[in-house]
Amino acid sequence: MYVTIVTAFPEFFGDFLSTSILGRAVKNGLVQVDLVNLRDFGRGGYRQIDDYAFGSGGMVLAAPQLQDALSEARSRSVGKRSFVIYPSPQGPLLTQEIVETLAQQEHVIILCGHYEGMDERFVEREVDLEISIGDCVLTGGEIPAMTVVDAMSRLVPGVVGRGEAVAEDSFYRGMLDHPHYTRPASWEGMEVPPVLLSGDEAEVLAWRRAQAVERTLKRRPDLLARAAIGDYLSGGAYLAVSVGKEQVPLAAISALCRVYGLGRPFLMAGDPERRRILSDEAATLESASPGKELCLPRIFGGWARGLEWIRRHEADRTPLIVEVLSSPEEGALHGLEVKRRCLEWKGPVLFHLSEGSEQEKQPGGGEVVLTSLVRGPEDLPLDVRAAIALDRFLGKR
Repeated sequence: MYVTIVTAFPEFFGDFLSTSILGRAVKNGLVQVDLVNLRDFGRGGYRQIDDYAFGSGGMVLAAPQLQDALSEARSRSVGKRSFVIYPSPQGPLLTQEIVETLAQQEHVIILCGHYEGMDERFVEREVDLEISIGDCVLTGGEIPAMTVVDAMSRLVPGVVGRGEAVAEDSFYRGMLDHPHYTRPASWEGMEVPPVLLSGDEAEVLAWRRAQAVERTLKRRPDLLARAAIGDYLSGGAYLAVSVGKEQVPLAAISALCRVYGLGRPFLMAGDPERRRILSDEAATLESASPGKELCLPRIFGGWARGLEWIRRHEADRTPLIVEVLSSPEEGALHGLEVKRRCLEWKGPVLFHLSEGSEQEKQPGGGEVVLTSLVRGPEDLPLDVRAAIALDRFLGKR
């Protein structure tokens, strides 16, 4: 990770870059942060870096001085593409997704503003992204710059001692983190949840995920829009397709199930001859891909067999069936509401699609919710509809 900070107050960063986790990362060469003093490029005897705003107002950092400082910052990473960010109330709110994007850049340059900000002409021409750390006004860009550097550094392998701790952080998967406890186990009449003292790793993991779900739904339900919920479901996730006479893209469906961790898809085919053809196609696919990890389908004659298989492998729990429609319909739920229902359901979730445009509305055997992929009728191929549905609800960040 390589970052250069352009600031009129480099002394802000002394302790920040030499203390605690980040200090160790800098010392060990995992993180490199350079400072460029904007005042070194000031004009006149007073090394002026700002001037009065046209049309009245406060002081504004001047474009020529900013350009010289930026050129110096870029010269420190010859051969690397620089990505320039400007902490500003005008930018989008900083999110974990933005942090992860910045962490992938070869060289991040952070421009610290002051006073009324920067000359807009410089911003328009040189800044790749403005970011805000909240709907508040600060005296300068140094604290936001520290925030960005600190958030980025956690994504560098080796900076955080226990790597899995990063994946458990709030927002990393789009969800809030679970609560944490330490010794003593009893404090002023308040006890640590017994499951955390049980030594059962599987039970602890299940409790933590359930707590993360509960906290997110209660405190920040807005996060569901970008949350990857697959790891937080109470049971497994499955894909079922009701097929007719049309060709089913087995390779694509199998690949989708593998990518999204669903295991083997269910194909529901009432016609015995159709089941035989599908079995032959699956065998052909398997023989054409020797040694390749595949999620070949389970082929059933109807819903009863499929639901029986799920209950047998899910401690007799009934699945929530999400009927994925290819056109809007009365009673269909918004995608965020479907995510909420999936997270609250104490059992497995089965996503169901029908071949062609006709949907099988009530497969039976469990609670059914309807959701539409699009606002208007669309004749999308089956594998495209499956891909949209799985990514919308289970997509990994």
